[in-house]
Amino acid sequence: MPTSRRGGRRRPQQSNAAQTPPVDVHVADGVRLQKVLAQAGLGSRRKCEELISEARVEVDGQIVTELGVRIDPATAVVRVDGMTVQLDPSKITVAVNKPLGMISAMSDPDGRPTVAELVKDRPERLFHVGRLDADSEGLLLLTNDGELGNRLAHPSHEIPKTYLVTVEGGEVYPRIMKQLTSGVDLDDGKARMDKVRVVDAVPGQSMLEVVLHEGRNRIVRRMFEAVGFPVTRLVRTRIGPIALGDLKVGRSRVLGRTELGTLMRAVDL
Repeated sequence: MPTSRRGGRRRPQQSNAAQTPPVDVHVADGVRLQKVLAQAGLGSRRKCEELISEARVEVDGQIVTELGVRIDPATAVVRVDGMTVQLDPSKITVAVNKPLGMISAMSDPDGRPTVAELVKDRPERLFHVGRLDADSEGLLLLTNDGELGNRLAHPSHEIPKTYLVTVEGGEVYPRIMKQLTSGVDLDDGKARMDKVRVVDAVPGQSMLEVVLHEGRNRIVRRMFEAVGFPVTRLVRTRIGPIALGDLKVGRSRVLGRTELGTLMRAVDL
């Protein structure tokens, strides 16, 4: 039976006394690892064999270098160069650029426009991860991967989110930005921004880029209102490693393999 072995490129050589015996990840009635990788979009079967031989593939925490290893794609966690590979082709994650006035829901009893309209041509049953209020625009993720969605939504992972915020009330001085990063007292407790910087300013109005991992309802708007700068426009431009980029308003795109891998790694998948 083929077994997996630790590769020598990533981890320093340990003495025999300190080495942990490698775990056998081979599943006799499983699928050959190179075939699994090829089906996941890592390249041709031959290219995937090279990845294995170069000790760049990890299965359940073990670097595999033998081409005969078979795995169960339904249960194995596979990483290439440290990045998790989504092995289930039925699971997808979609980025959408939510327009102003659309609600973050897949249906609405009052007939308001929902983000479901942005993916109405997709056959998968998707759900949204997190929210943007109707008055806000920008990046929202939809997925049918329950585990990924749960981890992205859970506060323990503290996924940072980036926004472009336009406020009225004049220049936002450094002392105001320091107050936002030090903490602002709200009705439901203190809230802090991770980063704040001024992007542009004209008389009576400023545009700022803010980063925070808070997930409370309308948190950005409430924080700026608390320091005397009402928000007139709010656009989310990034969720963790996923950027809105040049995705047009009202359009959607499926995350690529590298994007998805970085997102999964951000939530320890």
